[in-house]
This record gives sequence, C-alpha cells and structure tokens, in this order.
Amino acid sequence: MKITELLKKDTIILDLQSSSKADVIDELVTKLNEAGRLESREGFKEAILKRESQSTTGIGEGIAIPHAKTSAVKTPAIAFGRSISGIDYESLDGQPAHLFFMIAASEGANNAHLETLSRLSMLLMDTDFRKMLLVAENIDDIVKIIDEKESEGEEAEEEVIDEGNSEFVLAVTACPTGIAHTYMAADSLKAKAKEMNVNLKVETNGSSGVKNKLTADDIERATAIIVAADKQVEMARFKGKHVIQVPVAQGIRRPQELIEQALRQDAPIYQGESNAQTDQSAEGGTKERRGFYKHLMSGVSNMLPFVVGGGILIAISFLFGIHASDPNDPSYNPIAAAFMKIGSTNAFALMIPVLAGFIAMSIADRPGFVAGMVGGLMASTGGAGFLGGLIAGFLGGYIVLGLKRVFRGLPQSLDGIKPVLLYPLFGVLLTGLIMMYIVIEPMKFINDALTTWLASLGTGNMLLLGIVLGGMMSIDMGGPINKAALTFGIAMIDAGNYAPHAAIMAGGMVPPLGMALATTFFRSKFTKDERESGKTCYIMGASFITEGAIPFAAADPARVIPACVIGSATAGALSMAFKIALPAPHGGLFLLPVVIGNPLLYLVAILSGAIVTALIVGLLKPKKQVENNQQYPQAKSA
Repeated sequence: MKITELLKKDTIILDLQSSSKADVIDELVTKLNEAGRLESREGFKEAILKRESQSTTGIGEGIAIPHAKTSAVKTPAIAFGRSISGIDYESLDGQPAHLFFMIAASEGANNAHLETLSRLSMLLMDTDFRKMLLVAENIDDIVKIIDEKESEGEEAEEEVIDEGNSEFVLAVTACPTGIAHTYMAADSLKAKAKEMNVNLKVETNGSSGVKNKLTADDIERATAIIVAADKQVEMARFKGKHVIQVPVAQGIRRPQELIEQALRQDAPIYQGESNAQTDQSAEGGTKERRGFYKHLMSGVSNMLPFVVGGGILIAISFLFGIHASDPNDPSYNPIAAAFMKIGSTNAFALMIPVLAGFIAMSIADRPGFVAGMVGGLMASTGGAGFLGGLIAGFLGGYIVLGLKRVFRGLPQSLDGIKPVLLYPLFGVLLTGLIMMYIVIEPMKFINDALTTWLASLGTGNMLLLGIVLGGMMSIDMGGPINKAALTFGIAMIDAGNYAPHAAIMAGGMVPPLGMALATTFFRSKFTKDERESGKTCYIMGASFITEGAIPFAAADPARVIPACVIGSATAGALSMAFKIALPAPHGGLFLLPVVIGNPLLYLVAILSGAIVTALIVGLLKPKKQVENNQQYPQAKSA
C-alpha cells in the first residue's frame, strides 16, 4: 500500500491557519473528520491529546507527527498541514514546526496500513524530502513529491553485519502507539551508525509487531544495546550486557551520543528489571522517571482490582444495614454476611500482600515476588497496615536484588536453582526476620497513631484535610499526586476510617462534572465539539473518572486546572464538614446508597464543588470566535 492511498487531497491543508499547538491539532482533526475518516471526532482528538501528554510528537527539524491508534478512526488515514512561518509545537529542539503529519490508525488496522504509516515516518528523516515539501506550490505537487520519494525504494530491514568489525551495537525502539517514533528512532540510529562506520542492528516494536528481532547470537556478540523505548520491551535477554536506556525521542534526537555512550567501556551493565540506571536527556539533563515511583505504581495498579472488587462487595453488604453482617446484631442478614466475608475477609485481606508483592517484583523481577508477598502478609496480619506493606515491598525487592549480587559468583551450573530455591528461601527468610523484629511493631504504632489522630481531629482540622485531599485529586488528574491521595484514602479504608476517602472521591468527581456544567451553562466559551465532549463528562464525573476533564485541561491548563483544584478542594472540605464516610474505594455517585451519614449532603458537597469549578471556568475563559469544525480555506494553486 502506498502512502498516498492514505494521504489524499481532501486531507491536505497547504496553508494552516493555526497559531498554536492546540489549534494545529484541532485543525487537522477537523480536516480528517470532514473527509469522513473518523467515527468520532472528539474521541480521536482525545486519543491524540493523550499521546501528546506522554511526550510531544514535535520531533524537531520542523516536523510534528501527532498520531493515535483508536476505534474512533473509521478508515486509516493521514492528514498533512504546512505552515511556512512555523508554529510553536513544543518540539524537542525548541524550534517551530512547519510540516505536520497527523496519523489516524484504526484499532483494527491491518499490517499493510500500519507499515505504510510507519514508512512515512522514516521518509521524513530525509532533509531534502522535507525541503521539497516546504517549497511545493500546490496540493498536487505534495502528492507527487511523496509518490516519487516512496518509489525510490525502501532499505532492507536486515543489516549486513561485518564479522571483522568488533564494534557491533544493537538497538530496540518502541513507542506507546508504535506508528511513528518507533521507526523514526530506528532510522535515525541506523543512519548515524552508517556515518560512524559502526555495525548496528535495530529491532522495532511497532503496531504491526516486532520486526528484525534480535537473536541470542546477536546479543552474545554485541558490544552494547541501546533501548530507546517509551513502553515495556523484553529486557531479561540483555542481562549482563552494557545497556543504555532512554526515551524513544532520544533515539531520534541524539543518535550519535547514544552510540558513542554505548561503545564506552563504562557503559552501565544491565542486571535485571531492577536496573535503575537512567540516561540524561540531550538538552535538559533530566532523568527518565524510574525507581521509587515506578515500583510504587506497579504495586498500586495491581492492588486496585482487589480494592475495587472487595470494596464494592463491602459497600453492598452495608445496603442491608451497617451491622447486618454481624451475627450478634439484630439486623443480621446472611447475604450481607456473605458479601462482607468475600469482600473484607478475602479480597481486602489480599490487598496489602499484593501491593508488597508487585512492588518487590518491579524491583527484582519474579524472584522478588514471593519475598514481597510474604512480607506484605506479615504486615497485614501484624497490624502494620498499609505503611508496613509498602516497606515490605521495597524491603523484599531490594533484599532479593542484593541476593542476586551475592550469588553472582556461584558456578554457572547452579543458575537453575537460584530462582526456585536460593532467592525464595533466603529472600523470604531475611524479609520475614526484618519485618518480624524491626518493622512491624513501629509501623503498627504509627498506623494506630495515625488512625487515632484522624479520629480525634476537630472540625477545623478535618476541613483542612478535606481541602488538601480534594485538591490533590485535580492537580494532575490521574497522575502521581492524584494517585497519592487515592492511595491514602484506600489505606484509611483498610484502617477503618472512611471519612478521608469520601472527601477524596468527592474531589475526584468534581473536574469532569465541573467541565460538564461549564460547557452547558457557558456555551459561548466553548466550541461545538467541546460542548459535545462536555456531555460525556456528566457520566465520567458521576462514575469517579477524573481523567474525563483531561482534554479540557490540556487545551487550556492555565484556566481549567486552577478552577478544578478550587472546586475539588471545596467538595473535599464540605464532605468532611458534613461528616460523610464512604466504605467503598470506587463507584462515584452510584455509591450514594451506601454512604455513611447523609447521602443528600454528600451530593450537595459534590455539586457545590462542580458549580464552583464551572463558575470559575465560565468567568475566566474568553468567548470562542470560531467554531472548531469550520471549513478551513484550501491553499490556492500557483
């Protein structure tokens, strides 16, 4: 399939009218929608913005390739836009972008489509090709230039390896979507390696699968491996080799430095999934986020299904009465008791062990899992609670990591018994001893003290806690700060204090509900498509899906985020003031029947926060002058 079978004249804008990144995205999405390539304009735009939130697709050299693979795409397509003057697209090199290719891949796109989309990204690495697109006088010339460039032929995927050259470098490239950055990074690395006279083989992890897969022989002979990836790739195979790990964008932007770094004798040696080495980015010197946060989120994300499933079962049991699961209470109901036993005694009982187990596994691979699980169970049964579980996870993981280094000197013939005997035996033993004699009692004291302190807080302090917890839910809407508040609320549920999580859930519902109200009552401040998106925010807000407000926050962060934070803080404070308690961790407004306290007052708290957000947004946002689904003018032929 040729590129021009996906890039048609009706999806080309020769002279973009946009002046900002948000406008460019909107204009190109509109073009695809008007050409009939999309099932849902707003759904596709949301997928594009989600990809941009992970890392900018402005790759530098005047190019931006916003892309998404989603069911909102009816037919795989490409939209092209050009701006001679340039537009600030937050590109990696800090320079304006001039050429914009928006790639729309459908969820069920076949390999032919995906390979064609990927081929375009590789062609854009050619400087002369980009210059020709910039000076093209009309849409027909654009199509002709792309056709001619594509007809020049593609390079073979397999590199020819010179057995006599000892400098043999491997690379793996991957991005979340697997359409553009994956192949551009591969092409950039290959081109620079050829220029440097270095043998290089690149494995691409794209949408159409793994291509040019590295063999065991390749890895054995390699001097070093460059992993330029923004998603998980198979890393265990590189154990003991020099490995450089960077975001995929660095493979595009700084291939020479990466190859030079890989060839240095002091390049870091990969020891397993726990390997914490990071590489500095080209300009800023910032490090890729790894370490503590990565391990913690691995534990939290695997724990949440137990929390949600068990928590909702506990909430259902409360529908029969707060004490209906107690056989000694007059309101006893066997069905309520069954729900409580399944949800609390079983599902909730696994919460802390699972948290600790997956934290340890993130640190030390599978051998760390058992040490973390056992340590987490000891924390749970010993009264150390959530805090003890966190310590158990990190303790078990790093103990096993240390054991790997201790046992590294054993004969290779014993490698088979390390993961099935040595790591579990000594990992569980050492983790258990430290938990038993050092960790549990202090953590139990802290856990009990925290619970007692929360129970003793006066109204003023409870209001302040509600403000902080509610506001945290809106600062990054699903990011680390949001997750920190949510994790605290879950810990309090486990400790039997249900008030903090009620404030947290109220704060988390406010952003989407607030934006839904704003788009309804301040219609002139939003485009037609934003108003349509606002309707879905009613459902997302009611369901406690804070992320529903992200498209609005991404498009106008300076106004939307502060408004959401203030509204969420208001809801959290009112929830605390009304002494609302919530025994379930998820469910939104659908949990009103199981609210402990006055459900109507809880609804008042949530709606008050949403109204505050809507009013602030309505007052701050300017009126929209143009609907975002207008027909943009086509470039005139020369």
